[in-house]
Amino acid sequence: MHITKKMMLAAAALLGSWAIGAHAADAINLPALGSAQQAQMSPAESSKAHLAADAKCTRCHDENESKPILAFFQTPMGVTGDSRTPTCESCHGASLAHLRGPVNGKMAPPDVMFNKDGPFPQSSATARAAVCLTCHKGTQRTHWAGSPHQVNGLACNSCHKVHAAVDPVRTKGLQQTVCYTCHKDRRADFMKISHHPVPEGKMMCSDCHNPHGSVGPHLMKKATINETCWTCHADKRGPFLWEHEPVTENCTNCHNPHGSNIAPLLKARPPFLCEECHNGPHQSNFMEGSNVGLPGGNAGASGEGCLNCHIMIHGSNNPAGAFLHR
Repeated sequence: MHITKKMMLAAAALLGSWAIGAHAADAINLPALGSAQQAQMSPAESSKAHLAADAKCTRCHDENESKPILAFFQTPMGVTGDSRTPTCESCHGASLAHLRGPVNGKMAPPDVMFNKDGPFPQSSATARAAVCLTCHKGTQRTHWAGSPHQVNGLACNSCHKVHAAVDPVRTKGLQQTVCYTCHKDRRADFMKISHHPVPEGKMMCSDCHNPHGSVGPHLMKKATINETCWTCHADKRGPFLWEHEPVTENCTNCHNPHGSNIAPLLKARPPFLCEECHNGPHQSNFMEGSNVGLPGGNAGASGEGCLNCHIMIHGSNNPAGAFLHR
């Protein structure tokens, strides 16, 4: 490929925007996020201001490091032409002592340190989360305070990779591997023959759960487990003329939503699952082989089960379906 002088000049100009000197960077005071002045910036002005402010850090933290940070500019938060984009200082603080360089051979840490395996001690989970919540507040994160993840000492970067071009926890097919780091029992469930298509990349944990906090149990996205299930299984919602009490109470009375070796996600095989509630004479006759009230004699031997007759197990709207027969 022949490189022309014009191409060389264009490349030099691009590299120059990344290598703005420390004095030029210090001279620019980027307005606080959300300010009217920054909101009025054109994309070109915003890009120039962001690159100048970040040059304080990128002059040392470049692609030569074992953990490069310039991939940050490939993420949604690295679009320098967007006035809402944060700078390094927005997340790590002014870090003036760190910017001064080594003193007596020792480098001061940034004001806020996220990595636990870096050369500096990690900041507290509260401090790390507070930085992210400066911008990412409300909506999905309304109930972060007091949520199971928050009270167990997790912060946003415990799950998210901010500097990576691809954040696994936000990617179908990868998110579950992040969740499995703590929830190892769920990995086992999803390896069972009947499971929601999370391993296949058709669903994510966050389709049902809100990891940032919820008013419902088990961090469900809706207020109840049933409401969350009905998001996809709308045909089970009803209302039905004849309802099945355990169904309206909680889907997990019968199903294990993460996986089971009994299809479809059942916690036990019928008729044993049914007999956990229906343990009256009807079931006793059924198991003893009596033909009282049941056609076919020994139902166990003939292969008959509860669902052979009670087919509308989730509820029926038929006037003659009081026993969920139709």
